[in-house]
Amino acid sequence: MLRRAGVTERVPFILAADGSYDLPLNRFIRELPEWGVKSENGVSGYCSDIMLICRFLHEARGGKNIWQMDGDDLRAYKQARLFAADPDDRIKESTWGRAMAALDKWVRWSLYEGLLEKEPFRYVDKTVMTAQGAKQVRVIAEGEVEWHREPITFVPYEEYLLWRDVGLLGCLPGGGRDPKWRGRNGERNALFADLLVCTGMRLGEASSLLVPELPPLAPERGDLHLSAAVTKRHRPRTVFMRKQVLRELHHYLAIERDELVQRRGLGGAYENWKDPLLVRRANRQAVVVEGAGRSWAYSSIDADRRRRLVSVDTHGQPAGPLWLWLGEDGQPLRSSTWQSAFRRANERCAKFGVDLEVHPHTLRHTFAVHMLGLLLRQTVRAMGMQEDRRFTLAQIKRMLIGNPMRKLQLLLGHAREETVYAYLDVLDEAQEIVLSALAEWDEQAAALDQLQVPAARVAL
Repeated sequence: MLRRAGVTERVPFILAADGSYDLPLNRFIRELPEWGVKSENGVSGYCSDIMLICRFLHEARGGKNIWQMDGDDLRAYKQARLFAADPDDRIKESTWGRAMAALDKWVRWSLYEGLLEKEPFRYVDKTVMTAQGAKQVRVIAEGEVEWHREPITFVPYEEYLLWRDVGLLGCLPGGGRDPKWRGRNGERNALFADLLVCTGMRLGEASSLLVPELPPLAPERGDLHLSAAVTKRHRPRTVFMRKQVLRELHHYLAIERDELVQRRGLGGAYENWKDPLLVRRANRQAVVVEGAGRSWAYSSIDADRRRRLVSVDTHGQPAGPLWLWLGEDGQPLRSSTWQSAFRRANERCAKFGVDLEVHPHTLRHTFAVHMLGLLLRQTVRAMGMQEDRRFTLAQIKRMLIGNPMRKLQLLLGHAREETVYAYLDVLDEAQEIVLSALAEWDEQAAALDQLQVPAARVAL
């Protein structure tokens, strides 16, 4: 029945307070990919937002369900979520924006399916800037709030190394190994964090990598092409790895991961792989899957199918997953596992009095801020100025606006160049912190030189 309904593994669903299953609402969840929400994390996030709205309606609005929701209910929900009496109960404006995006998606889908006769709450017209110019869109009125730019959280590189060593590798704050450390996979987890901080990849992008996608070890620094199937808004891009991280990745493949796959393979872990996609050949651009008429480009393989890709040996038997990051059972790791690893690292740091709380997205911000510092250093050198002087924000903007900022946008995969301007304020506040650590980042300069900026889109 589930297969006939198009339900696949790990598709979330919502139960009402009495345990009943709302058929139309859960069909909306299943059909989110057809309405532009392609990633597993995106579907999960939208489902969580809708679930919280349903829970609020039941508990605080007289047992209503989402199909009975009106403008008064939405205003009450906004008050409870954004302006709760206890500050700890308030959500960020960005979280509210995603909730409104999920609710708007539900309204549009329900109107299209004829399940709602009209929009249940007030909408307003709004003009937004797109790559094609100004465009008018209709948005939920209560989704509009007095937006304030949320502060960007990043950590100086030296503090990141302390957090990594104590939280992920089991070291003591003063150096040396903790004899009480019982953590497993510390080297793997630290390598994953290093990959995030040196490339600026999002969690979903880094966690979905396949072994054949990795650049070769020679010449010790390679470009990593991120497929449109796993990037946000399906925008493919190229990131660049530092020499040390690339070497450690190949070491992980050749030693730790290979031993794990061999051991689990001998134990029969891959003989009864559920619904496998058997891979006959693979390179950095595509795979040849058994039974397929032609090769599959990575740009067409989403995270769900990537987890099912299994290489075969000379006898045609499953030999191990192509998914890069594996757990102790030899199975592909999911994003939630990495979130848990970071949470445990934060808890361990707090135990030792290390006042650092790092999340995967913190490392993306750290990359962006340090890369901006590198751009500043390169620009200062090119202009023959002294590196040890302090610059005003206005001077930084004059030096960085334009082609360098466009390059940072490409490295981060943002849709608009204006998005990366937020990091300028951080750089102005933390110039000394960033510039003092740039010796570790000088090799990244070559990555900027390799980026090809489309001439028609360079900011002037």
